[in-house]
Amino acid sequence: MNEESDQAKKWHIGSIKSFLVLCVVFALLILYWESQRKTEFVPLTHLRKTGNVTILIWYWPFGSTFSLKGDVCWDLYKIPNCKLVDQRSLFPSADVVVFHNRELIAGTQRLPTELQRPGGQRWAWMSLESPAHNGNLHKFANIFNLTVSYRRDADVYTPYGELLPLESEGNLVNDSHINKTSLVCWVVSNYMNHHKRTQVYRDLSATVPVNVYGSWNKKLLSSADLLPTISRCYFYLAFENSQAKDYITEKLWYNAYHGGAVPVVLGPPISDYKAVAPDHSFIHVDEFPSVQELGKHLQRLAKDRKQYEEYFTWKRNQRVKVHGDWREMLCKICLQYNSLPQHKVYSDLEAWDKTSYTRK
Repeated sequence: MNEESDQAKKWHIGSIKSFLVLCVVFALLILYWESQRKTEFVPLTHLRKTGNVTILIWYWPFGSTFSLKGDVCWDLYKIPNCKLVDQRSLFPSADVVVFHNRELIAGTQRLPTELQRPGGQRWAWMSLESPAHNGNLHKFANIFNLTVSYRRDADVYTPYGELLPLESEGNLVNDSHINKTSLVCWVVSNYMNHHKRTQVYRDLSATVPVNVYGSWNKKLLSSADLLPTISRCYFYLAFENSQAKDYITEKLWYNAYHGGAVPVVLGPPISDYKAVAPDHSFIHVDEFPSVQELGKHLQRLAKDRKQYEEYFTWKRNQRVKVHGDWREMLCKICLQYNSLPQHKVYSDLEAWDKTSYTRK
């Protein structure tokens, strides 16, 4: 009896051990299967960084400096988990190092290629200039991982301005026709004979009167006088110095839209403007068979109050934000960081920059 009892106990204990072993094996198999499943469906390019993303600006554009006290990206732009620094000693811990192109091309700054780049660190090429002024970029092949630019296909899109919804829609008090004393005005300092805009201006001024301001004709405007002067014009020539993909500057966003004049634009194709600007808010030079026809159209439009005011109806539910602070552009990198490819390298930055560049 005792022997049978002992055997039963041994069998019972053995069964329990076998069951526990099976449970452990089963649990391990489940964990292994889960790890394989996650590896399969969460590619490397979508792995997210936890905690702050550190953005190091190697030098400030054009020699100007900005305060980085406090949590700049959150305090000013409500961009979380973003640390913006300019101390080069933080290079080993930086997630992204940003280099502004103008200083590299001019030779006043250089890339720290002698330093060992930490694994996973990305170098960003930043420029708000058109390709005509970016210089020869062939020497930067296989160096940069990101582009920060006004171009919509850049890794980090930083336009000169953007369209935002009004918080509450209201009735538009349209005084766009009041106090208009000039048909067309233009503010220009960089006046070059070979620019396309120069030829368009010459042809247009032969058809309609154009009031010109700026250093070119020594009729300088102070910052305080700029917008009030433009506001007295029916139309403003928002002519870019180059025709290149998405190159739409403050001439449209600030001078024309904030100045309260209808912009007559010359730059990239009309499709680029329609992609970012308010509907029926501008007149593109390319819409007319000749500059003379454009001039006649402007004269007719200025005399038709109803049609003229239609160019301002977008202000009922939209507003324009102009970007001018380098800190905001740099903080935007954090918004895109976790969706950027991990191993992207620009093997031919020159080719990318010159894409769809046409002429000056």
